[in-house]
Amino acid sequence: MLTFPDGFLWGAATAAHQIEGNNVNSNWWVHENAPGTTIVEPSGDAADSYNRFRDDIRLLAELGLNSYRFSIEWARIEPERGMVSKAQVAHYRRMVETCHEFGIEPIVTLMHFTVPRWFERDGFWRAPDAADLFARYTELALPVVAEGVNYVCTINEPNIAAMLAGGEDASNLVAYGLPNPDLEVADALLASHKRSREVLSQLPQIKSGWTVATQAFKAVDEPGAAEKTREYGYVRDDWYSEMAAGDDFVGVQAYTQTFVGPEGPRPVAEGLETTLTGWEFYPPAAAEGIRSAWELSGHVPVMVTENGIATADDTRRIAYTQGALEHIHDTIDEGIEVLGYQHWSALDNYEWASGFRPTFGLIGWDRETFERTPKPSARWYGEVARANGLPRA
Repeated sequence: MLTFPDGFLWGAATAAHQIEGNNVNSNWWVHENAPGTTIVEPSGDAADSYNRFRDDIRLLAELGLNSYRFSIEWARIEPERGMVSKAQVAHYRRMVETCHEFGIEPIVTLMHFTVPRWFERDGFWRAPDAADLFARYTELALPVVAEGVNYVCTINEPNIAAMLAGGEDASNLVAYGLPNPDLEVADALLASHKRSREVLSQLPQIKSGWTVATQAFKAVDEPGAAEKTREYGYVRDDWYSEMAAGDDFVGVQAYTQTFVGPEGPRPVAEGLETTLTGWEFYPPAAAEGIRSAWELSGHVPVMVTENGIATADDTRRIAYTQGALEHIHDTIDEGIEVLGYQHWSALDNYEWASGFRPTFGLIGWDRETFERTPKPSARWYGEVARANGLPRA
């Protein structure tokens, strides 16, 4: 048995727009429903978790998990610029209280890709007052996290957000290459993160950080590949972990690896197992992300805030997670402070431009009735969490 540290946070993660449904004031809702969109389908009702969050949290607790990472939706809290919905603040506060009712540690994300449509209309992250507006939103969200919340993720995957803002096809995010990031947006996201942390510091119990989509870029053994890998990877990955220096923790979100030649990233080699997103099946990804974030941040504590695979074969989800946790345990043995593991995802969800086809969830649900069905992987993972340990494969 591989035993994990006392207090290790065993959980699962979701994002509001991907499971709540009818997030009509968000920028993504606009894009999903725009004429001629390349997004394969709109989110619609999604998993209706806005109305069913209590059942979802209860189910996670019954499975044996002790934490839940979820996001709150800026577009609900501030649907129009300067217009604040007290009802939506109260809704998200009820989610925190429900977590505690069922013995679940809430881990709250303030921004998981989506923003209010007015924020995008008024300049998005390029607006000169973007950081001010995000700080104001953080102030509005303080009642949600004022009591009973110890961990807040300010911005989810700012490196992906900067790449999306670069204006290239979002479908590149599920292929072997990644779009060019908008470096101005990257700087704005960093400024927004820092301003948000300043606001959160009013609450002494809060530990805050942002979450980085670590990529495990690796150079092939060819002239020029190592230099290209450093150049390609720094602006898409490493810089964001470096900027986490001084934060309370850094989130690592890892799924696969990518090989880079002198010409740039290469497709997954023929014959290797891939997931429904086209990524290589690569369980060591999370551990490699942990080591990278730990070193680049100057030894800031790490939480795995996302890790999992999109698959229709749940036995492969178990195999992937078993391998991932074995490698994560190795990093703990190496002396790295790893706070917890949040599996992506609690529920099958709306996977952005790919729609509902990629199934990442530990829990499935019926598209007509929304009835939840835990998969065997959920039962397996719950037993690991209850034991705070992993049987050796």
